[in-house]
Amino acid sequence: MDKHISSQFDADLTNVSSRVLELGGLVESQTRHAVYALAQFSAEVADQVIAAEKQVNTMEVEIDAELASIIARRQPTARDLRLLMAISKITGNLERVGDEADRIARMVKQILQQGSPRNLPSSELRIASDLASGLLRKSLDAFARLDVNTALVILKEDDLIDAEFNGFVRKLVTYMMEDPRTISASLDLLFVAKAIERIGDHAKNIAEFVIYVVKGADVRHTALSDIEQAVK
Repeated sequence: MDKHISSQFDADLTNVSSRVLELGGLVESQTRHAVYALAQFSAEVADQVIAAEKQVNTMEVEIDAELASIIARRQPTARDLRLLMAISKITGNLERVGDEADRIARMVKQILQQGSPRNLPSSELRIASDLASGLLRKSLDAFARLDVNTALVILKEDDLIDAEFNGFVRKLVTYMMEDPRTISASLDLLFVAKAIERIGDHAKNIAEFVIYVVKGADVRHTALSDIEQAVK
């Protein structure tokens, strides 16, 4: 009986972990399409991103319910409980990535409706968006393999997105100073840039939860050098 219960518990953990990765794939696609909508000024693709948000929210609710059921039925050990808690947090972060992708798509539609000038440097957001998408993909891979080393790489690379965001803001300020007519559209792009930066932040959060599962250390709000020491 003990062996049967343990095997079923393993199956429960595998199933809920797979659901998280499925959600991750959905929001990764949502993010990629949101950036494409911006680059191509495509209202049609933006609408697809917005429509996907309902599915993301539904999956988050389903995963949370599944986690609650597992905890109630299985009485998990400390490490398994850490995994379940981390899955709950990771799911929340993925749902918020979907929110950011939805926000980008809605801003694209707003820019199109306002007939804003397209000579603004929207294409330069591609670097930051590629970095953010890459971090999200790595964070999901780190979670799938519970890979602490990949998680550490993500924590280091998040600074690159911050640097891109700061550089983009400076460029937008220059545009607004040179031509006040671009202020409204520039502010729209600023919100898009901030959404991309937040996607990177959520990927970083997922990496921190991977470290928490493997090492049992909560490394949020901890200096990178201290985190490297904690995971050795």
